[in-house]
Parts: sequence; structure tokens; C-alpha cells
Amino acid sequence: MTETASVFKSGFIAIIGAPNVGKSTLLNQLLGQKIAITSEKPQTTRNRILGVTHLPQAQLIFLDTPGIHRAKGPLNVRLVEVALKVLGDVDLVVFMTDAASSDEAADQIILASLKKRNLPVILAINKVDLVSKATLLPLIEQWQAAYAFRAIVPISALERIQIDELVAEMVAVLPEGPLYYPEDTITDLPERFIAAEMIREKVFRLTSQEIPYGVAVTVESFKERPGKNLVDIYAIIHVERDSQKPIIIGKQGTMLKRIGEQARKDIERMVGCQVFLKLFVRVQKNWTRDTKAIRKFGY
Repeated sequence: MTETASVFKSGFIAIIGAPNVGKSTLLNQLLGQKIAITSEKPQTTRNRILGVTHLPQAQLIFLDTPGIHRAKGPLNVRLVEVALKVLGDVDLVVFMTDAASSDEAADQIILASLKKRNLPVILAINKVDLVSKATLLPLIEQWQAAYAFRAIVPISALERIQIDELVAEMVAVLPEGPLYYPEDTITDLPERFIAAEMIREKVFRLTSQEIPYGVAVTVESFKERPGKNLVDIYAIIHVERDSQKPIIIGKQGTMLKRIGEQARKDIERMVGCQVFLKLFVRVQKNWTRDTKAIRKFGY
């Protein structure tokens, strides 16, 4: 075996981009399973989420981040701080942009931040399944002129178009390195955290436009029943206004039941057994503008 063939590569990779560009969808595709929540509404991801992809010749450690945008309000400012802070801890950046509907202001903020750092950057132009080749080619040329990317890869995270090509480009850029995590590690996040995120995702998907941005979820109890193939989970959905509570609960509890049923199915797939999920709704007044409450909820 040659020296080149025996080289093992590893490193930390930040996935950054504007809100709703498809970062969490890409992460889930790269890992082969769901750990990051997704929604058509922007700012679904609020925490830095770590996931690990294992290859014969490499270990790729991904950090999915909140969407970067021109932030207003304490919560959004905190989310952007979390996203940009990641850039100081990684070996490679995957910058995602939307081929069909880019957020130019957010993209410019990201470019300005990247230009201050000496990091290799791969551009992933997402949602290419939604645009024509005639639209895509000038877009690639525009990005080539904007920054010295190591590679530009048109992809569709949702349809898994050119994901393998993107992975190959990442491996090519990563340095030689050790096996940071055991081969059975997919994420360093506890199941309790992922369960809370899955519940929050269903709130995003099922409720009206105003609700999701004032919602946090905490898991108060996560216990296996001894001798049973069953996990009991008690969680609280926190809203910031009295008017939001009845919307989350719904008429005769129908909305809360839908949220619970859909979240339970995802959690059962994660834990590999039956789940008894009990949800409660609590008003935490104006928590998104209260820095103490933001920290209390883990942001």
C-alpha cells in the first residue's frame, strides 16, 4: 500500500448560510439520518449542532449553525453570534447559498466575515433542481468573481443531487488527522436535546407564521420504564404571549395532539422503541427579548 493510499483525513466543517437555505437538510443527508430539524420557515436551527460522517478514508465532523442574517432583537443577535463564532473552531467552511432565491444581504455579511479569516471555503449552491442551467451558469460565474473558493458545487440537498461530489471536495481539502470520534458516533447531542428539537420542529410546521419564533421547548423528564421497551417523555412548549397558548393547544386540544403525534413518531425512530410523550404549554412572557430567559432555554 502506498503512503498516499494510507492517509487518513479528518476535521471540523462549519455549514453556514442565510436562514432557510437548506443547511439542516444537507446535514441530515450527510449523516444518513435526522438530527437537525427542518422547516420552510427561516431560523429553525437555533443551536450549533454537531454531526459526524464516517468514511473509510476520512472522518467529517459537521457543525450546522443558525442562519446568518442582519439580526434584530436579543434572540436573533445571539443566534448570529453562535453561527459566526463557529468559524474560529473549524478546518473548513461549507458556505451554502440558494440558487432559486438567495438572501443577498445575508450572503454579503457571510462573505465579509470569511474575508477576515484564512479558511478554505467550499461554496454549495443549493436548490439547483429549482432553476434552469441557463440561470445556474451565470450564477456560478458571479460567485467565482466574488471569492476564491476552493470549489463550487451545485447541489440539491433535498433531492440528494451532487452530495457525493460535495463530500469528495471536502475530503480533498481536509488535513490529515486522527479519528476524533468512535465509528458509531453520529452526534454529540443527547437524545433529550434532539427530542426537544423534534417537538419544536412540529410547532414550526403546524402552526401559523407568528407562533414559531416565540417558541422554545424544554424536556423536563426523559426516562426509560424498567423492564419495558418504552420511554416516558414530559416536555413543555414555552410561548411568549398569552394569545399564543390557545393556538398551540387548538380547539379541544387538537393542535397539541397533532404536534405530539408527529413528534412522537420521529422520536421513536431515534430511540428505537415506543415513546409516551406528554406535552404541556406554558407562557414565559417576552422571553425572546429577555437575555436571562434566552440562556435558560439553552441559546
